[in-house]
Amino acid sequence: GIVGRSAGRQRIFSDDSLNAFMALGRPAWKRTRDMVQHLLAAETATLRDNGDLRDRVLHKQSEVTMLLPARIGDYTDFYSSYHHAHNVGTMLRGPENALMPNWKWLPVAYHGRASSVVVSGTEVKRPCGQTKMPESSAPRFGLSRSLDFELETAFFIGPGNQLGTQVPIERAEDHIFGMVLMNDWSARDVQTWEYQPLGPFLAKNFCTSISPWVVTLEALEPFRKPLGRQEPSPLAYLDRANDSTFDIHLEAHLRTDAMREPHVITRTNFQDLYWSVAQQLAHHTSSGCNLQTGDLLASGTISGPTEESRGCMLELTWRGANPLKLPGGEARKWLEDGDTLTITGWCEGDNYRVGFGEVTGRVTAAT
Repeated sequence: GIVGRSAGRQRIFSDDSLNAFMALGRPAWKRTRDMVQHLLAAETATLRDNGDLRDRVLHKQSEVTMLLPARIGDYTDFYSSYHHAHNVGTMLRGPENALMPNWKWLPVAYHGRASSVVVSGTEVKRPCGQTKMPESSAPRFGLSRSLDFELETAFFIGPGNQLGTQVPIERAEDHIFGMVLMNDWSARDVQTWEYQPLGPFLAKNFCTSISPWVVTLEALEPFRKPLGRQEPSPLAYLDRANDSTFDIHLEAHLRTDAMREPHVITRTNFQDLYWSVAQQLAHHTSSGCNLQTGDLLASGTISGPTEESRGCMLELTWRGANPLKLPGGEARKWLEDGDTLTITGWCEGDNYRVGFGEVTGRVTAAT
């Protein structure tokens, strides 16, 4: 093969997931990336001058079916955006008590449902659950009337750690293979009734969409930015000198059945997150939890400091009080059947971009 035959490479690259490759670790990832870049360079003759070989290894994207990048064993969703947490807390408890006392001390998270993580393009069936109106004495069971999206990113675990061991924050990024876009679909009316005292359950377990393309940390390296100020200072196990984040532009586009073109409803940036990916991973393993190859760790909703950079309908409409106005006269408090929500992301350098592709899903009526 063009990238060598050692260490079972042929089996690794013919698999239907990236798990075996992700488990190899950073040196193997870098060697493979360097080789692929070399083969695709204009000055390299290997593919450029060999049409038969080129036809074997290059395929039109329109002619292939994209799969989930990995077999996902476990999925964890963090709550790492200060602006999102503050906005939601303000709705629930008022601005004086917007953040819970622990929020600036640790990366808050919950364990999600790995079996319902789907690849971009999968239709999203409107979920059912229990909801309760304030004026009602008892809950009802039925379709969610407050379906929402959450603009997120997520990273895949490469090599894992043994049960009972911690990953020091200085080595956390050695365990991160790369990042994808995510939409953590949420039923807000179900969530409101069920989330106390243990957090969301049915409100988020019905579907989580991710993009098929994984952008490695090596590809993101030119776009590192200093992590924002954290006050109070993190505890020692979360404190890394010169901790950093990434400048990743993110957008959400909404298209209804009545619209010909999608409409941008929010623009935000990954670097607005309060907690870094290294802090998230270090905290996750601080108890001795063993992460495994293919595990998925998500950022939580990414919101910026302005109204235009809020990362979900809950914030954009302020819990439905201010409907989102769309071209053509339509308005949305929440997502309706037939709506298509697409999240895009990219990093931008001098005259070039590193793209994440997109994660998209269309809401369909339950059958």
